[in-house]
Amino acid sequence: MSDMSTKKASKKPAADQMRDEYDLRGGARGKFFAEYQQGTNLVLLEPDVAKAFRTSDAVNRALREYLTERGGTHKALKRSGGLTR
Repeated sequence: MSDMSTKKASKKPAADQMRDEYDLRGGARGKFFAEYQQGTNLVLLEPDVAKAFRTSDAVNRALREYLTERGGTHKALKRSGGLTR
C-alpha cells in the first residue's frame, strides 16, 4: 500500500488553536464599559411610524409631548430610558 492518504487535508485549525478571527490581542479592555453602564433602549419602529419620525430626536420630542399631555412628564424618565416607579 501507498503511504499517501486518500483524504484531503482539512482547512480547519486544530482543536487546540484559536481561529484568527478570534484573536483579541489588538483590542482595548473596557473601551465601551462607560457607555454600557449608561444603558441603552433600542426600539424597532414599524415602517409607517419610521416614515413619520425620521430621527431619534423626533421620536423623543413626540413621546415627551405625549407624556406631558397624558399627565406624565419627561422628568419622570430615568437616564436609562425607562419610566421610574
